[in-house]
Amino acid sequence: MSDLATLETSILDQIALAGDEAALEAVRVAALGKKGSISGLLATLGKMSPDERKTQGAAINQAKDKVTEALTARRDVLKSAALDARLASETIDVTLPLRDAPTDAGRIHPLSQVWDELTTIFADMGFSVAEGPDIETDDYNFTKLNFPVGHPAREMHDTFFFHPKEDGSRMLLRTHTSPVQVRTMLSQKPPIRVICPGRTYRIDSDATHTPQFHQVEGLVIDKHSHLGHLKWILHEFCKAFFEVDHINMRFRPSFFPFTEPSLEVDIQCRRDKGEIRFGEGEDWLEILGCGMVHPNVLRACGIDPDEYQGFAWGMGIDRIAMLKYGIADLRQLFDSDVRWLNHYGFKPLEVPTLAGGLSS
Repeated sequence: MSDLATLETSILDQIALAGDEAALEAVRVAALGKKGSISGLLATLGKMSPDERKTQGAAINQAKDKVTEALTARRDVLKSAALDARLASETIDVTLPLRDAPTDAGRIHPLSQVWDELTTIFADMGFSVAEGPDIETDDYNFTKLNFPVGHPAREMHDTFFFHPKEDGSRMLLRTHTSPVQVRTMLSQKPPIRVICPGRTYRIDSDATHTPQFHQVEGLVIDKHSHLGHLKWILHEFCKAFFEVDHINMRFRPSFFPFTEPSLEVDIQCRRDKGEIRFGEGEDWLEILGCGMVHPNVLRACGIDPDEYQGFAWGMGIDRIAMLKYGIADLRQLFDSDVRWLNHYGFKPLEVPTLAGGLSS
């Protein structure tokens, strides 16, 4: 009996020291398996006398029951510990933000977004988009637009000219997208209704000017167009672009070689705490230039000014992007800073629509 008590104590100690379910299973097999120590004792009962079997059998079965209960209890403890360890190793910190979906990866540049916005607005008014080359002739960029010889814009300190050709003519980087208007009038018969967005180039660089920037110009040519039509188009554009119900506009006399009369346009705004809000306040902000197409420009493009007339306007895409989205320095638009783009950029599927909102 003392040997049985010693065996029982030894097995129970091994059960308590088992570090995982595999070690516990080894202890069970050694004690209760076919060749286990307690199983071996139970096998000797058949050789005992009835009296010995009665006393020894009860003691052995009692030891077997204690070992079985200890195995069950230790197995439950080990399973719980294993579950806790697994939960600890596989825990997800739900306080962290979700990763962006593949459809949200990357950002659309504010200039690309604004380009799409203004194209959407003018397309709704019936305008088509016209494009032309960045490298232009002096004739298309200046002469046909009524720039006189000796005009400051023709000088080297204002315009990027290429080296002269053998005949003395020089190509240049266009200083505005007006040559696209010229090309359109030369290739199409009125009525004409186009916008001309694109890159332009001038020798200038500071917080509000860069050597390369973007413009959008509009042109309407037909028999009955007048300044009232121009005013309505610009008013509707500003309301839609700045997403306000109403906005006051002020037209001031000005001078451009290619329009007569020429006008500068100011829009109503309120400056408050470093922000500009449109459609309210008592301040004014110049935003674009416009006017009736000069008869000399129409003649140079093969259009009879006695039969047709038209109007045109032009504005900086970079400038209106800065005004709408609160960008302080024009040069940031071209720095290629991914951190800046993540802040000011738009998600890939945020396509501007008049029904769904341009910048929602």
